[in-house]
Amino acid sequence: MQFETERINLRKYNDDDFDFLYSLLSNGEMVRHIGEGKTKDRKEAQNFLEWIYRTYQAGADRGLMVLERKDDHTPIGHAGLVPQFIDGVEELEIGYWVSRSHWGKGYATEAAKALKVHGLDHLGEDRLISLIQPNNIASKRVAGKIGMDFEKEVVSGGRRVEVYSICKPLEVEIWNSYQ
Repeated sequence: MQFETERINLRKYNDDDFDFLYSLLSNGEMVRHIGEGKTKDRKEAQNFLEWIYRTYQAGADRGLMVLERKDDHTPIGHAGLVPQFIDGVEELEIGYWVSRSHWGKGYATEAAKALKVHGLDHLGEDRLISLIQPNNIASKRVAGKIGMDFEKEVVSGGRRVEVYSICKPLEVEIWNSYQ
């Protein structure tokens, strides 16, 4: 999958993106709200890139994608629809990271909104989630801006996370059943 928004292109990772990914994963400020909150060395970053590639096998529209500014093709983060298991149920997560130098410019919201529309309207998903660590205020704001609501707290990967969710409106489901 590759698509665009007003200011950004979203495209799948490739091996040439390793240095960019490593720059995200080796920055303590970037990863403090991700997973265990620890930076990754080059080997761990390579393992993470291989994990991203494996998520692509879950479907053409699955996995993290590089966010690039349209005007100059600068990578600014990544986002995607990522398969997750929550309480034994497979869910599709809207995940988003934007590099520190691009925080506060609306890129995460722009990408998350595009992924929400793509997941609910184009892929026909009935529900999407975001997993957010309790102290990640910025990500909670993004989730709220795209219409997600706090649902519950769970333990995922040994860490406490909050589940934010959005469901396809009932009237859309009813309308689609008549077509």
